Amino acid sequence: MSKRFVFAAALAAATGICVLHSANQTASAQDSRPWKKNGAAETPVQVQQAWQINQNTITIVSGNPNATYLSIAYDLSAVLDNGNEFRILPVIGKGGGQNIRDVRYLKGVDLGITQSNLLGYFRRTNEIGNIDNQIVYIAKLFNEELHFITRAESGVTSLDQLGGKKVNFSDIGSGTQLSTRDIFEKIGVKPIEVNMSQADAFEAMKRGEISASILIAGKPTGSTRTLKAADGFRILPVAYSKPLQNDYLPTTFTHEDYPNLIEAGTSVDSVAVGAVLIAYNWPKGTDRYQRTVKFVEQFFPRLAEFQKAPRHPKWKEANLAATLPGWKRFDAAEEWLQKNLPKVAESERAEFNTFLAAAKRDAAARPTAFAADDREQLFQAFLQWKQAREQRR
Repeated sequence: MSKRFVFAAALAAATGICVLHSANQTASAQDSRPWKKNGAAETPVQVQQAWQINQNTITIVSGNPNATYLSIAYDLSAVLDNGNEFRILPVIGKGGGQNIRDVRYLKGVDLGITQSNLLGYFRRTNEIGNIDNQIVYIAKLFNEELHFITRAESGVTSLDQLGGKKVNFSDIGSGTQLSTRDIFEKIGVKPIEVNMSQADAFEAMKRGEISASILIAGKPTGSTRTLKAADGFRILPVAYSKPLQNDYLPTTFTHEDYPNLIEAGTSVDSVAVGAVLIAYNWPKGTDRYQRTVKFVEQFFPRLAEFQKAPRHPKWKEANLAATLPGWKRFDAAEEWLQKNLPKVAESERAEFNTFLAAAKRDAAARPTAFAADDREQLFQAFLQWKQAREQRR
């Protein structure tokens, strides 16, 4: 029996709740429901269809409708769905922190999107047990930027000024909540945490009930796009201070990201964290393992399709070859990359060489990218250059 379900049963028993999860998931055809409709037995064809749908559907827990995760999950469904042959089922989730819990414990959830630094958080706290052998990653997807929103009348101009003030850390269990706690702890500032949706937070700011709202999500986000500087809202800079440099990356918002908040020709600095696609580490040969194998086989060869309109612009940051230090990649994903990596890397390497040549000709344009021997920062600079290049085409 999987440790995943042993823990769930023990927890439920301790709280007096009866849990009827089955640990036997070797075949979806063993679903407990009878294959009947209106009292009549299903035909063999209908039984086969039901079995095929269950065998070829994979579930991915994402985020709320205002965040990037749901858009990314929907794109996966839009591109990869192939009738009963293969199907992606996106599920609205609470965000990065809860998504790790759901992949770890929730029956029926195969994949999830989360923030890479939160895996380390759960490893350190041991809140959901030892996850090193339970959670694996499939690919690093994109970066998520910290959106620091206030109103002009608040008088707030930096994170340092939020000590003792009410600040929205977004939904309970979200990646924003946990990462925001981490950031404030690192910089030594102690705001009063409140938790609500971004839409509710914007109304609370209008009433003067809170001083700021934080959202960590891939730009541009739907909720932030609705805001206007003319209505008093501000997106403020976040300094890339030394305490943040081990776990976060520097980033920038531009007028193109939020035309109603940022003036043309100007930018706002912030920090970002990587978003990663994770899976439960099912034993090889099991039904759920094979579903995840099929997902990799469908997704990896078609990454280029996600990097074209009308898919979310964050797909342009995806790099299948990027690793997540200290964490194990799903076996089938690692095997696919080892077999196909030269093909994947060839076009990226050519573009990267062009980037390096351009940067050497104008090193002053990106001094921070070359000031330190940091491969990740260099790669992020390359991605920004690549995205700007594609926008000019």
